[in-house]
Amino acid sequence: MTYRTVKQFADAATPEELFTGQWQHRPSVLDEYKPYLDDRWNEGCTNAWKLWEGIMPLGYKGSYQRVRAYLHDKRTSPRPVAARPPSPRTVAGWILRRPETLTEPEQLHLKTVRAHCPEIDALTRHVRSFADMLTERQGERLPGWLDAVRKDDLPSLHTLAAGIARDLDAVIAGLTLAWNSGAVEGHVNRIKMLKRQMFGRAGFKLLRKRVLLA
Repeated sequence: MTYRTVKQFADAATPEELFTGQWQHRPSVLDEYKPYLDDRWNEGCTNAWKLWEGIMPLGYKGSYQRVRAYLHDKRTSPRPVAARPPSPRTVAGWILRRPETLTEPEQLHLKTVRAHCPEIDALTRHVRSFADMLTERQGERLPGWLDAVRKDDLPSLHTLAAGIARDLDAVIAGLTLAWNSGAVEGHVNRIKMLKRQMFGRAGFKLLRKRVLLA
């Protein structure tokens, strides 16, 4: 036992002070369900057994004791114990995916994030509305969508809206008509790929033959 360990035991005023270390911050099987537990706790449900039964249908595979320990910390902590916030990349993934493909815990996470951040709530509404226009070919809704975006304080979407407005008729046609330039873009990308493969090795004649014979 090192001097540092002996000093830690000697200076500890409570047993809890002995349980410190990197292991405390390791991911837990309960992390995914903490937003649900926090919401139910804030609603007034503090029964550990009922809360454990509530997360079992959501896919929780851990023990009841883990749930009880988490709630015990909430009861005894001078400050509320909150779940670790999700990363921006994770939240972006929830927003960009179809709502029906999200699992129940993911839906709960996103609901919590939207409730605590009005900007993300507005962003989610605009992104999903644009996705509906894109997949359902409802280009006639685009002017109304642009007006709604301009009313919210979302600079990144304002930049997108300004770019769309500069070529509004073409974008509406793209969101409405069945025709597109996908085939042309595919041929252009194929030619670029062939050109990169032959960079510095041959001239235009060989490139022409490869493009025509491919």
